[in-house]
Amino acid sequence: MGLSLATAERWVERWERQQQRYAVDREERFTVIADVVEQALTGRSDRPLVVDLGCGPGSLAARLARRLPYADIVGVDMDPLLLELARTHHADAARYVDAVIGEEGWTHALCLDRPIDAAVSTTALHYLSQDALHRTYRQLAALLRPGGVLVNGDHFPHDDTALAGLAGCVGRRHAERGHALAHEDWDAWWASVAADPELADLLAERRRRCRRQPAAGTDSAAHLSVAAHERLLRQAGFGHTGVVWQYGDSHVIVAIR
Repeated sequence: MGLSLATAERWVERWERQQQRYAVDREERFTVIADVVEQALTGRSDRPLVVDLGCGPGSLAARLARRLPYADIVGVDMDPLLLELARTHHADAARYVDAVIGEEGWTHALCLDRPIDAAVSTTALHYLSQDALHRTYRQLAALLRPGGVLVNGDHFPHDDTALAGLAGCVGRRHAERGHALAHEDWDAWWASVAADPELADLLAERRRRCRRQPAAGTDSAAHLSVAAHERLLRQAGFGHTGVVWQYGDSHVIVAIR
């Protein structure tokens, strides 16, 4: 299943472009996440440990590695194709782990040798069910050192439907101004992947795994507002939680252990 570097580079670059359609001000959101993590690591004398939840092809891990070369980064994801892109194109950024976040035993698969200083995620945890998300928050609270942070960048719906419509409009206008909608979309990216023979085995494995995963239902975490996330985080054992950045319905939520 090994990929050539040229193939991985080509598909990661296309991934970066298509993701701009969805994550409002995506690069700034990455920068804010790195800002928070860097601040949380200030004064640490040992080598900090950061876990990237739902790392995909390594987009956030690579940016954190450039910003924080003194940190150890572990990326975890369940998608074999995206993980292989990360391992090939961003090999030096992180140690990558194949595991399903929220499932029994996933934290053991990380093979951590010390408490983590920061857990980060971007546009990934909404795939979990609400029960799995709450369980994951509790597990992360147990893994983090006191004072450690969980930083989650994603789109969170407003409880108020009128505000939800306005936030969506703000995001669309921003994407239009940046010409992000000119890039291929999610479906087009995966359709093109399916036409690349070098990715055929990885895509077949991905499809096999997806058939084993339950479809997202009404209990999906994608339906949870910022307030709901903050409530779950406090219940999980985090002492402080709140939004540190927002553009439209795109937010960065921080929780401090």
